[in-house]
Amino acid sequence: MSRIWLSILVAAAVSYLIRVLPLSLIRRPIRSRFIRSFLYYVPYVTLAVMTFPAIVQATDRLYAGVAALLVGVAISWRKGNLMTVAAACCAVVFLLELLPL
Repeated sequence: MSRIWLSILVAAAVSYLIRVLPLSLIRRPIRSRFIRSFLYYVPYVTLAVMTFPAIVQATDRLYAGVAALLVGVAISWRKGNLMTVAAACCAVVFLLELLPL
């Protein structure tokens, strides 16, 4: 078997085990407040860890990405919807990329 197929097989097995083990090992409802609160925030943290570096590094200039990130956080903090946040971030990057700095 070539190394590529072996790598695909190992990746599939690991991905499958990550999804199946919690379902098969945890049969009862989780009663611990600490574990429940921890598990509640896991999707948000995972999304943030994947998104923030991409936002900052998506532009040619670092300051444009950081400024867009700050504008997006400020608008979402004030309860802006996804379309407003995305449009404002794109506008900030576009305007800062036009500046000859």
